[in-house]
Amino acid sequence: MILAAIIEIAVAAVCIVIGVLLWAKRMISLLHDYHYKHVKEEDIPAYTRLMGIGIILIGAGIFVTGLLNLFYSSFWWIPLPAGFFTGVVVILVAQKKYNGSVMG
Repeated sequence: MILAAIIEIAVAAVCIVIGVLLWAKRMISLLHDYHYKHVKEEDIPAYTRLMGIGIILIGAGIFVTGLLNLFYSSFWWIPLPAGFFTGVVVILVAQKKYNGSVMG
């Protein structure tokens, strides 16, 4: 269980760092180009903000899951889907609003 928690926390840290780089540094190049090929230049700050927030939410759900696995192994299923689905909804909203479609 400890190894799984360490792996989850490491994956969460990577997601959170990528989300922060997208949001704060506007590093749109971290995404594949088909995700942002239709995003207008003036929409890049708003697009990277939403994409970053979505990825941070996913990472936060994984992080809390890792912490719960260290102490309460039966409650992992609560934050994982909550963070994942909330983050995916934010990402899908950003894709639809700024890229023109959800699929790219």
